Amino acid sequence: MSLSSSQLLFLSTLFLGTTLSVSSTSWFGTWVGLELNLLSFIPLISTKNNQYSSEAALKYFLIQALGSSIIIMSASFMLLSSESASFLMVVALLLKSGAAPFHFWFPSVMEGLQWPQAILLMTIQKIAPMSLLSYTVSDHTFSIFTAAIVLSALVGAIGGMNQTLLRKIMAYSSINHMAWMMAAILISESSWLIYFLFYSAVSSSIALLFNHQEAFHISHVLNHTGYSSQLKLLTFMSLLSLGGLPPFTGFIPKWFIIQEMVSAGFFSVLAILLASALITLFYYLRISMAAITISSPKTKWSSKTSNSAYLTPSMLWLNSFGLLTPSLVALII
Repeated sequence: MSLSSSQLLFLSTLFLGTTLSVSSTSWFGTWVGLELNLLSFIPLISTKNNQYSSEAALKYFLIQALGSSIIIMSASFMLLSSESASFLMVVALLLKSGAAPFHFWFPSVMEGLQWPQAILLMTIQKIAPMSLLSYTVSDHTFSIFTAAIVLSALVGAIGGMNQTLLRKIMAYSSINHMAWMMAAILISESSWLIYFLFYSAVSSSIALLFNHQEAFHISHVLNHTGYSSQLKLLTFMSLLSLGGLPPFTGFIPKWFIIQEMVSAGFFSVLAILLASALITLFYYLRISMAAITISSPKTKWSSKTSNSAYLTPSMLWLNSFGLLTPSLVALII
Protein backbone atom coordinates (compact mmCIF):
# COMPACT_ATOMS: atom_id res chain seq x y z
CA MET A 1 0.00 0.00 0.00
CA SER A 2 1.51 3.30 -1.12
CA LEU A 3 1.41 6.27 1.23
CA SER A 4 0.66 9.82 0.15
CA SER A 5 2.76 12.77 1.27
CA SER A 6 0.13 13.85 3.82
CA GLN A 7 -0.03 10.34 5.29
CA LEU A 8 3.74 10.27 5.62
CA LEU A 9 3.61 13.64 7.39
CA PHE A 10 0.96 12.49 9.85
CA LEU A 11 2.80 9.20 10.39
CA SER A 12 6.01 11.07 11.25
CA THR A 13 4.18 13.37 13.69
CA LEU A 14 2.53 10.27 15.17
CA PHE A 15 5.94 8.82 16.02
CA LEU A 16 7.10 12.27 17.18
CA GLY A 17 4.20 12.54 19.64
CA THR A 18 4.89 9.06 21.00
CA THR A 19 8.59 9.85 21.40
CA LEU A 20 7.80 13.14 23.13
CA SER A 21 5.45 11.45 25.60
CA VAL A 22 7.91 8.71 26.49
CA SER A 23 11.00 10.92 26.77
CA SER A 24 9.47 13.98 28.44
CA THR A 25 10.63 14.96 31.94
CA SER A 26 7.29 16.51 32.96
CA TRP A 27 3.64 15.51 32.82
CA PHE A 28 2.91 18.60 30.74
CA GLY A 29 5.34 17.38 28.08
CA THR A 30 3.73 13.93 28.10
CA TRP A 31 0.29 15.53 27.68
CA VAL A 32 1.53 17.56 24.70
CA GLY A 33 2.96 14.38 23.15
CA LEU A 34 -0.31 12.50 23.66
CA GLU A 35 -2.27 15.31 22.02
CA LEU A 36 0.12 15.42 19.06
CA ASN A 37 -0.21 11.67 18.75
CA LEU A 38 -4.01 11.93 18.82
CA LEU A 39 -4.22 14.70 16.22
CA SER A 40 -1.89 12.74 13.93
CA PHE A 41 -3.80 9.47 14.19
CA ILE A 42 -7.23 10.92 13.35
CA PRO A 43 -6.37 11.79 9.69
CA LEU A 44 -4.69 8.39 9.23
CA ILE A 45 -7.84 6.45 10.10
CA SER A 46 -10.22 8.71 8.16
CA THR A 47 -10.43 7.23 4.67
CA LYS A 48 -12.96 7.73 1.89
CA ASN A 49 -13.00 4.02 1.00
CA ASN A 50 -14.39 2.96 4.37
CA GLN A 51 -17.81 4.27 5.37
CA TYR A 52 -17.23 3.39 9.03
CA SER A 53 -13.91 5.26 9.35
CA SER A 54 -15.54 8.60 10.22
CA GLU A 55 -17.49 6.98 13.04
CA ALA A 56 -14.35 5.24 14.31
CA ALA A 57 -12.37 8.50 14.13
CA LEU A 58 -15.06 10.39 16.08
CA LYS A 59 -15.24 7.69 18.78
CA TYR A 60 -11.46 7.60 19.08
CA PHE A 61 -11.23 11.40 19.32
CA LEU A 62 -13.90 11.67 22.03
CA ILE A 63 -12.39 8.90 24.18
CA GLN A 64 -8.84 10.22 23.86
CA ALA A 65 -10.01 13.77 24.60
CA LEU A 66 -11.75 12.46 27.73
CA GLY A 67 -8.53 10.74 28.79
CA SER A 68 -6.52 13.91 28.23
CA SER A 69 -8.99 15.96 30.29
CA ILE A 70 -8.67 13.45 33.17
CA ILE A 71 -4.87 13.80 32.97
CA ILE A 72 -5.20 17.58 33.27
CA MET A 73 -7.60 17.17 36.20
CA SER A 74 -5.19 14.78 37.93
CA ALA A 75 -2.46 17.42 37.61
CA SER A 76 -4.57 19.82 39.68
CA PHE A 77 -5.16 17.10 42.29
CA MET A 78 -1.40 16.77 42.78
CA LEU A 79 -1.55 19.96 44.85
CA LEU A 80 -4.13 18.41 47.19
CA SER A 81 -3.57 14.66 47.36
CA SER A 82 -0.91 12.57 45.65
CA GLU A 83 -3.00 9.40 46.07
CA SER A 84 -6.01 10.87 44.23
CA ALA A 85 -3.75 12.26 41.51
CA SER A 86 -2.08 8.87 40.99
CA PHE A 87 -5.44 7.12 40.88
CA LEU A 88 -6.83 9.53 38.27
CA MET A 89 -3.65 9.30 36.21
CA VAL A 90 -3.85 5.50 36.09
CA VAL A 91 -7.54 5.68 35.14
CA ALA A 92 -6.79 8.11 32.32
CA LEU A 93 -3.95 5.98 30.94
CA LEU A 94 -6.04 2.79 31.14
CA LEU A 95 -8.77 4.61 29.21
CA LYS A 96 -6.31 5.76 26.55
CA SER A 97 -4.76 2.31 26.14
CA GLY A 98 -8.11 0.49 25.95
CA ALA A 99 -7.63 -1.77 28.95
CA ALA A 100 -10.56 -3.08 30.99
CA PRO A 101 -12.72 -1.81 32.60
CA PHE A 102 -12.36 1.10 30.14
CA HIS A 103 -12.27 -1.10 27.06
CA PHE A 104 -15.75 -0.32 25.69
CA TRP A 105 -14.47 1.89 22.85
CA PHE A 106 -11.65 -0.32 21.59
CA PRO A 107 -13.58 -3.08 19.71
CA SER A 108 -15.99 -0.60 18.08
CA VAL A 109 -13.12 1.60 16.88
CA MET A 110 -11.23 -1.42 15.57
CA GLU A 111 -14.31 -2.49 13.64
CA GLY A 112 -14.21 0.69 11.56
CA LEU A 113 -10.54 0.50 10.59
CA GLN A 114 -8.67 -1.11 7.75
CA TRP A 115 -5.98 -3.61 8.71
CA PRO A 116 -2.97 -1.22 8.35
CA GLN A 117 -4.63 1.32 10.66
CA ALA A 118 -5.62 -1.49 13.02
CA ILE A 119 -1.95 -2.46 13.30
CA LEU A 120 -1.13 1.10 14.38
CA LEU A 121 -3.92 1.06 16.98
CA MET A 122 -2.85 -2.32 18.40
CA THR A 123 0.87 -1.52 18.57
CA ILE A 124 2.15 2.07 18.17
CA GLN A 125 -0.78 3.70 19.96
CA LYS A 126 -0.13 1.63 23.08
CA ILE A 127 3.51 2.66 23.54
CA ALA A 128 2.92 6.04 25.19
CA PRO A 129 0.09 5.02 27.60
CA MET A 130 1.89 1.83 28.64
CA SER A 131 5.19 3.66 29.18
CA LEU A 132 3.43 6.26 31.33
CA LEU A 133 1.67 3.51 33.27
CA SER A 134 5.07 2.08 34.17
CA TYR A 135 5.89 5.43 35.82
CA THR A 136 2.79 5.32 38.04
CA VAL A 137 3.43 1.96 39.72
CA SER A 138 3.40 2.43 43.50
CA ASP A 139 1.77 1.07 46.63
CA HIS A 140 -1.17 3.46 46.11
CA THR A 141 -1.91 2.21 42.59
CA PHE A 142 -1.17 -1.51 43.08
CA SER A 143 -4.82 -2.37 43.75
CA ILE A 144 -6.15 -0.69 40.59
CA PHE A 145 -3.36 -2.32 38.56
CA THR A 146 -4.35 -5.74 39.89
CA ALA A 147 -8.04 -5.10 39.18
CA ALA A 148 -7.26 -3.91 35.64
CA ILE A 149 -5.11 -6.99 34.99
CA VAL A 150 -7.82 -9.40 36.12
CA LEU A 151 -10.62 -7.60 34.27
CA SER A 152 -8.59 -7.23 31.06
CA ALA A 153 -7.74 -10.94 31.09
CA LEU A 154 -11.37 -11.96 31.60
CA VAL A 155 -12.89 -9.44 29.20
CA GLY A 156 -10.35 -10.20 26.48
CA ALA A 157 -10.94 -13.94 26.81
CA ILE A 158 -14.72 -14.08 27.21
CA GLY A 159 -15.54 -11.13 24.95
CA GLY A 160 -13.93 -12.68 21.89
CA MET A 161 -15.74 -16.01 22.12
CA ASN A 162 -19.02 -14.90 20.51
CA GLN A 163 -17.44 -12.66 17.86
CA THR A 164 -17.37 -13.42 14.15
CA LEU A 165 -15.69 -10.22 12.94
CA LEU A 166 -11.93 -10.69 12.73
CA ARG A 167 -11.12 -7.12 13.74
CA LYS A 168 -13.22 -7.44 16.89
CA ILE A 169 -11.53 -10.75 17.68
CA MET A 170 -8.15 -9.06 17.32
CA ALA A 171 -9.40 -6.21 19.53
CA TYR A 172 -10.39 -8.54 22.37
CA SER A 173 -7.13 -10.41 21.86
CA SER A 174 -5.30 -7.10 22.31
CA ILE A 175 -7.22 -6.43 25.54
CA ASN A 176 -6.16 -9.85 26.84
CA HIS A 177 -2.53 -9.18 25.96
CA MET A 178 -2.84 -5.83 27.74
CA ALA A 179 -3.37 -7.81 30.95
CA TRP A 180 -0.07 -9.62 30.39
CA MET A 181 1.71 -6.34 29.64
CA MET A 182 0.36 -4.68 32.78
CA ALA A 183 1.48 -7.70 34.79
CA ALA A 184 4.89 -7.27 33.21
CA ILE A 185 4.86 -3.58 34.23
CA LEU A 186 4.48 -4.65 37.87
CA ILE A 187 7.64 -6.73 37.47
CA SER A 188 9.96 -4.35 35.60
CA GLU A 189 10.00 -1.88 32.74
CA SER A 190 12.17 -4.10 30.57
CA SER A 191 9.76 -7.03 31.01
CA TRP A 192 6.79 -5.25 29.46
CA LEU A 193 9.01 -3.87 26.69
CA ILE A 194 10.11 -7.40 25.72
CA TYR A 195 6.52 -8.63 25.78
CA PHE A 196 5.32 -5.64 23.76
CA LEU A 197 7.94 -6.17 21.04
CA PHE A 198 7.01 -9.83 20.63
CA TYR A 199 3.28 -9.05 20.70
CA SER A 200 3.65 -6.27 18.13
CA ALA A 201 5.55 -8.54 15.74
CA VAL A 202 3.12 -11.47 15.98
CA SER A 203 -0.11 -9.43 15.91
CA SER A 204 1.16 -7.36 12.99
CA SER A 205 1.97 -10.54 11.07
CA ILE A 206 -1.58 -11.84 11.54
CA ALA A 207 -3.11 -8.50 10.53
CA LEU A 208 -0.95 -8.47 7.39
CA LEU A 209 -2.09 -12.00 6.55
CA PHE A 210 -5.75 -10.99 6.92
CA ASN A 211 -5.09 -7.86 4.87
CA HIS A 212 -3.48 -9.97 2.15
CA GLN A 213 -6.52 -12.26 2.09
CA GLU A 214 -8.91 -9.26 2.32
CA ALA A 215 -10.61 -11.04 5.21
CA PHE A 216 -12.76 -9.15 7.72
CA HIS A 217 -15.16 -11.91 8.78
CA ILE A 218 -14.67 -15.55 9.74
CA SER A 219 -16.68 -16.54 6.67
CA HIS A 220 -14.13 -14.75 4.48
CA VAL A 221 -11.38 -17.00 5.82
CA LEU A 222 -13.57 -20.08 5.31
CA ASN A 223 -14.57 -19.19 1.76
CA HIS A 224 -11.16 -18.13 0.52
CA THR A 225 -10.46 -21.59 -0.79
CA GLY A 226 -8.50 -20.19 -3.72
CA TYR A 227 -5.61 -19.46 -1.40
CA SER A 228 -2.90 -22.06 -1.09
CA SER A 229 -2.78 -24.55 1.74
CA GLN A 230 0.60 -23.07 2.61
CA LEU A 231 -0.98 -19.69 3.36
CA LYS A 232 -3.72 -21.31 5.43
CA LEU A 233 -1.17 -23.27 7.44
CA LEU A 234 0.76 -20.04 7.96
CA THR A 235 -2.38 -18.34 9.31
CA PHE A 236 -2.92 -21.34 11.59
CA MET A 237 0.63 -21.09 12.98
CA SER A 238 0.39 -17.32 13.41
CA LEU A 239 -2.81 -17.57 15.45
CA LEU A 240 -1.31 -20.26 17.68
CA SER A 241 1.74 -18.05 18.15
CA LEU A 242 -0.47 -15.12 19.16
CA GLY A 243 -2.23 -17.39 21.65
CA GLY A 244 1.11 -18.20 23.26
CA LEU A 245 1.10 -21.90 22.52
CA PRO A 246 4.56 -23.47 22.88
CA PRO A 247 6.87 -23.78 21.09
CA PHE A 248 5.92 -20.84 18.83
CA THR A 249 7.33 -17.34 19.12
CA GLY A 250 4.38 -15.94 21.11
CA PHE A 251 5.15 -18.33 23.97
CA ILE A 252 8.59 -16.83 24.64
CA PRO A 253 7.45 -13.58 26.34
CA LYS A 254 4.70 -15.42 28.25
CA TRP A 255 7.23 -17.96 29.45
CA PHE A 256 9.40 -15.13 30.71
CA ILE A 257 6.50 -13.35 32.46
CA ILE A 258 5.32 -16.63 34.05
CA GLN A 259 8.77 -17.21 35.55
CA GLU A 260 8.98 -13.65 36.88
CA MET A 261 5.47 -13.73 38.37
CA VAL A 262 6.16 -17.03 40.10
CA SER A 263 9.33 -15.53 41.56
CA ALA A 264 7.37 -12.45 42.71
CA GLY A 265 4.61 -14.56 44.26
CA PHE A 266 1.71 -13.35 42.05
CA PHE A 267 0.14 -16.82 41.92
CA SER A 268 -3.55 -15.84 41.92
CA VAL A 269 -3.16 -13.25 39.15
CA LEU A 270 -1.01 -15.67 37.15
CA ALA A 271 -3.69 -18.38 37.40
CA ILE A 272 -6.28 -16.00 35.92
CA LEU A 273 -3.90 -14.99 33.13
CA LEU A 274 -3.19 -18.61 32.21
CA ALA A 275 -6.88 -19.53 32.26
CA SER A 276 -7.72 -16.59 30.02
CA ALA A 277 -4.93 -17.56 27.62
CA LEU A 278 -6.54 -20.99 27.22
CA ILE A 279 -9.89 -19.38 26.40
CA THR A 280 -8.32 -17.13 23.77
CA LEU A 281 -6.77 -20.20 22.18
CA PHE A 282 -10.31 -21.52 21.69
CA TYR A 283 -11.42 -18.75 19.35
CA TYR A 284 -8.05 -18.70 17.58
CA LEU A 285 -8.48 -22.41 16.86
CA ARG A 286 -12.07 -21.82 15.75
CA ILE A 287 -10.78 -19.57 12.95
CA SER A 288 -7.75 -21.56 11.90
CA MET A 289 -9.07 -25.12 12.15
CA ALA A 290 -12.24 -24.30 10.23
CA ALA A 291 -10.22 -22.57 7.52
CA ILE A 292 -8.07 -25.67 7.07
CA THR A 293 -10.71 -28.40 7.33
CA ILE A 294 -13.52 -26.68 5.38
CA SER A 295 -11.65 -26.40 2.13
CA SER A 296 -12.74 -27.68 -1.23
CA PRO A 297 -11.08 -26.77 -4.54
CA LYS A 298 -14.46 -27.02 -6.26
CA THR A 299 -15.70 -23.85 -4.56
CA LYS A 300 -12.91 -21.51 -5.59
CA TRP A 301 -13.84 -17.91 -6.10
CA SER A 302 -10.51 -16.24 -5.41
CA SER A 303 -7.12 -17.22 -6.77
CA LYS A 304 -4.80 -14.50 -5.51
CA THR A 305 -1.77 -16.62 -4.67
CA SER A 306 1.08 -14.94 -6.51
CA ASN A 307 1.47 -12.06 -4.06
CA SER A 308 2.11 -14.40 -1.13
CA ALA A 309 5.54 -15.39 -2.39
CA TYR A 310 7.27 -12.69 -0.37
CA LEU A 311 4.85 -12.93 2.57
CA THR A 312 5.07 -16.62 3.36
CA PRO A 313 8.81 -17.08 4.15
CA SER A 314 9.05 -14.00 6.41
CA MET A 315 5.89 -14.84 8.39
CA LEU A 316 6.90 -18.49 8.66
CA TRP A 317 10.26 -17.55 10.13
CA LEU A 318 8.72 -14.99 12.49
CA ASN A 319 6.18 -17.35 14.04
CA SER A 320 8.59 -20.31 14.13
CA PHE A 321 11.33 -18.28 15.78
CA GLY A 322 10.61 -19.76 19.19
CA LEU A 323 10.63 -23.27 17.75
CA LEU A 324 13.93 -22.84 15.94
CA THR A 325 16.01 -20.97 18.51
CA PRO A 326 14.52 -21.34 22.01
CA SER A 327 17.86 -21.52 23.83
CA LEU A 328 19.22 -18.44 22.06
CA VAL A 329 16.15 -16.34 22.91
CA ALA A 330 16.19 -17.52 26.52
CA LEU A 331 19.87 -16.53 26.73
CA ILE A 332 19.14 -13.06 25.32
CA ILE A 333 16.23 -12.48 27.72
